[in-house]
Amino acid sequence: MEILAQPVTSLSGIGPQSVIRLNKLGIYTIQDLLFHLPLRYEDRTKIYPINTLASGMTVLTSGTVEFSNVQMKGRRSLLCRISDHTGFLTLKFFHFSAKQQSNLSPGTLISCFGEVRHGYQGLEIVHPEYKIISSTDSITETRLTPIYPLTEGLRQSTLRKAITQSILLCLKDNQHLTDWLPQPILDKFNFPSLNNALLSIHAPEEHISAEHLQQGNLPSLKRLAFEELLAHHLTLLKNKKTVKKWQAPIFKANQSITSKFTSTLPFLLTSAQKRVIDEIITDCTSNHPMLRLVQGDVGSGKTVVAAYAALLSISTDYQVAIMAPTELLAEQHLRNFRQWFENNEINIVYLTGQLKGKARKETVESINNGLANIIIGTHALFQDSVTFKKLGLIIIDEQHRFGVHQRLALREKGQLDNYRPHQLIMTATPIPRTLAMLQYSDLDISIIDELPPGRKPVTTSVIPSNRREEVISKINQWTKKNHQTYWVCTLIEESDVLQCEAAEKTFEHLTHSLPNVRTALVHGRMKSLEKEVVMQGFKNHEYDLLVATTVIEVGVDVPNASLMIIENAERLGLSQLHQLRGRVGRGDQESYCLLMYQHPLSNTGRQRLGILRESNDGFIIAEKDLELRGPGDVMGTRQTGLMQLKIANLNRDTDLLDHIQDSAEVICSQYPNIIQPIIDRWLGHTTHYSEV
Repeated sequence: MEILAQPVTSLSGIGPQSVIRLNKLGIYTIQDLLFHLPLRYEDRTKIYPINTLASGMTVLTSGTVEFSNVQMKGRRSLLCRISDHTGFLTLKFFHFSAKQQSNLSPGTLISCFGEVRHGYQGLEIVHPEYKIISSTDSITETRLTPIYPLTEGLRQSTLRKAITQSILLCLKDNQHLTDWLPQPILDKFNFPSLNNALLSIHAPEEHISAEHLQQGNLPSLKRLAFEELLAHHLTLLKNKKTVKKWQAPIFKANQSITSKFTSTLPFLLTSAQKRVIDEIITDCTSNHPMLRLVQGDVGSGKTVVAAYAALLSISTDYQVAIMAPTELLAEQHLRNFRQWFENNEINIVYLTGQLKGKARKETVESINNGLANIIIGTHALFQDSVTFKKLGLIIIDEQHRFGVHQRLALREKGQLDNYRPHQLIMTATPIPRTLAMLQYSDLDISIIDELPPGRKPVTTSVIPSNRREEVISKINQWTKKNHQTYWVCTLIEESDVLQCEAAEKTFEHLTHSLPNVRTALVHGRMKSLEKEVVMQGFKNHEYDLLVATTVIEVGVDVPNASLMIIENAERLGLSQLHQLRGRVGRGDQESYCLLMYQHPLSNTGRQRLGILRESNDGFIIAEKDLELRGPGDVMGTRQTGLMQLKIANLNRDTDLLDHIQDSAEVICSQYPNIIQPIIDRWLGHTTHYSEV
């Protein structure tokens, strides 16, 4: 067996427990260890005198113990004060033993490493790494210390020892590791060899600083980031080809049925909607599965495009499944579809976890026997009891909110012999170009980049929360003009209970402060029917003010609602704020959004709210959000379906992205035999669901 493929058990110091923990990190072989790359580095190359320390620095320092004692006040802790000739520093331990206490006796010379912070008695380090030394000991390292991603129970020292052994076995003699990148690509970008790049990242040369590595300009780091991004891109291209091998139902575009549908709509389609519909028709009239992502800003009219696609499927006698992440959104789709299809003999059913007993049984039967044409629901659609008679089209709304396994389960339900249903994915979260190029390059992407006529941009203002009473009086004036208002409550804790409590308190305060304003409350812990009644009541103008949690991020369209107030706006991401703002501005009157923040506002908070104030363009906002927060947060919760990167950073390495597609094309056409080795090396044992 070649060295790279040898199991980690062939290394010294790796016992059965370490193997289990390494496997959790996707590490099975010596090659996996070489490609388990540092998250960051610690600088133990120099000793900092105590008087040069400042809060926030992570440093190596040394000194003589002046005293150590156990403090019983508050949480029991061991306090130890050290000094050098320049000043003193407190070391604090909450977990300690009697032996540790006796080791740190006055007069003992120690070195310690950790993050400096402000304490009650000046600067301190909590739980530093420390060593008892003699005056002649060398306590500095010659190069930066790599810090690797860990899992519970695995120590940095164990991982470092295993990686060092792997380097000695494979990299030092430069013979075992094949460099799969073709020479013309290496020459074009002036990249170092793979061998040298890995050596440089695991054990940076002595002249390389932590700042240098953090900036990402090191050729070795650029080369590895490039290869990792390339591996992801090649995987998606490979999966796209695999999808195209499957058969799919061929839909017939029945002109009389589709013309009747568009002529009965209460609005005209925009040219952007018509363009996207044409792209969908082209996909669905071919015998390969459509895999199309439709992006459109809030209110751009994605749902009616999805309804048109559904009509193509039903006209060809196939069922349609529409999956939404929340009951509120599923209910809105149900209302829209029933309104748009009321003149057609189309059976639309609704399936969520709330549906019980006889009603559920009847709905499931109608899906199983094919009497249900359009099935709208939440994750309940992929439960075992639900089987489709003839599923031709899956429409997934806000797909990044679903776990990957859930989306995969729904697609597999529609698989019949060698046929797979077409898939249409919709999102109102504009996906930045950088993410779309990599995360979604296996999908065909359509963009609805035009708002319906009459939609006016929302005027956005940023105000401190101490002007709250001023805002409340504005609601009074607004209500007198016969306009409606949303008041959104947010909390930093991701807890339904606390969010709802905050909304309830705000509701009480506003009801008391605005006796002449009809106020209602909606939050995530209310039953589905209760929410539906309140939202419908607000739409029918039975209420002037709706106090809500972020559940209304996706909700009913209320054209008369033209004022949106968002409390603690600094706590939400830009894309979510933009979604919430999109609840207003749906009528023909001027609309406003007030972003209320708590003092003091951080620099990042000020920057983010400023971006929202200046732009109504969801794509610009999404790009800025990506810059400020990173890909996992922009797309919602960091979940298995999102790309997990070892060394590439989508904020830092955007300059590489433009070259990835070109290089992938060169590899696919001229070096197809290296595609799988590159993918295996970087993505090895991770499961990919990019077909979903």
